[in-house]
Amino acid sequence: MVWKLAATVLLIGLGIAYMNGLFSSPPGPPEVGDGWWGRGDKPEKEEDKSVKRFNIHFPNKDLADLKDRLNKTRWFEGVEDTKFHYGIRPEYMRKTVDYWLNKYDWRKMEKELNQYQSHKTKIEGIDIHFVRAVPRLKVGQKAKPIIMVHGWPGSFYEFYKIIPMLTDPTRHGGNEDDVFEVIVPSLPGYGFSEAAHKQGMNAKVAGRIFHKLMTRLGFDSYYVQGGDWGSMVVDQMSGMFPSHVRGVHVNMISVQPSVSQMILGAVFPSLVLEDEGYARSLPSWQSLKFGLIELGYLHLQATKPDTVGHALTDSPVGLAAYIIEKFSAWTNYDWIDLDDGGLDAHWSKDDLLTNVMIYWVSGSITSSMRIYKETVPIAHSMAKFLNTVPAGLADLPHELSRCQKNWASSHYTDIVSYTTYPAGGHFAAFEVPELLAKDLRQFTQKVEQRLLMKKEE
Repeated sequence: MVWKLAATVLLIGLGIAYMNGLFSSPPGPPEVGDGWWGRGDKPEKEEDKSVKRFNIHFPNKDLADLKDRLNKTRWFEGVEDTKFHYGIRPEYMRKTVDYWLNKYDWRKMEKELNQYQSHKTKIEGIDIHFVRAVPRLKVGQKAKPIIMVHGWPGSFYEFYKIIPMLTDPTRHGGNEDDVFEVIVPSLPGYGFSEAAHKQGMNAKVAGRIFHKLMTRLGFDSYYVQGGDWGSMVVDQMSGMFPSHVRGVHVNMISVQPSVSQMILGAVFPSLVLEDEGYARSLPSWQSLKFGLIELGYLHLQATKPDTVGHALTDSPVGLAAYIIEKFSAWTNYDWIDLDDGGLDAHWSKDDLLTNVMIYWVSGSITSSMRIYKETVPIAHSMAKFLNTVPAGLADLPHELSRCQKNWASSHYTDIVSYTTYPAGGHFAAFEVPELLAKDLRQFTQKVEQRLLMKKEE
């Protein structure tokens, strides 16, 4: 009887899938298009394509203003025994602000941020900031170019731990063939990249801009890697420029199960799931409850980002609370039951506050949230293509929403590598840089071996 019911559910799912056109030929790759995001009308003269050095520095008067705001914070009393279920606790933020005022050294962190050369270049009317880490090569040695893209509420700083593992691999478990030249841009409207002055700056547009960045830097063939919004950006780059993207690696696999899998999994999850850790990706009371509790920020940012932006731009403590809370829930959701949200044992306050400071000194929190407004309403249609580029997929056990390999194959048609990590959550390069670097090495080795075999044929 159970199997008859399962078969019925499956047939219904297949019928719905057919009605939704999931068995028809998928649309072609995303159209590349072009754009202008600067103020006013696009000028007739050709855009300045020069690349200029950029030094990260926050003026003393603005640092003094920050300290004044921190000292004048208006506090509220928390509710007893709520852990992190009500959000980030005021007791935790009081300790964080005390550290911020008395121990955190922004000038020291500026030097760390400037250890890798920062640059800016104007693309489609706005200044794009990026870090370029060039390895020291031996005679005959070649570096593999890779662009690594962050998401929200992250920044280019997320990749500072992994950069030396990629540019100097022999000191970090790799070999001489594993050396990379690493390009880490700030998304438009994030950090030191200028925000769009026109509507429509979505993940696809960011992908086109970053391809122009790579070609401007002289890279005709390159690897792409990303998590969070970065995963969608590099996915779009792969779709638009498959002849240029040598391989795509993502640590947030944004592919949904088929309709039939969703329906069958909702009734008989054991028939669909390879592991219960993937259950949140199927429709269930568990996934609905998680969405209602944890995705309020997404609804807010996808509808009225500028409204909350006023508060976050004006209050450094409000900004820090809004961002740091995600480094608890998105690193390991079980930490919601801890008094400090698991933050103290896993994250250094210097790392957390430096990421926050990048948003504060650049005043970019509001413009960073607009990618939700511009992309979420069209995200489903943007994903309707087959990504034929060699793909490396990283499955992290504490990611917000996980994706089984058989689900991912409906979008990524050439999965070279699918790796389930023993640890890690949403911020892979920040949390488990060693695991990500090792995964990137083995993935690109496989792709390079393929390319070599093709040349020899």
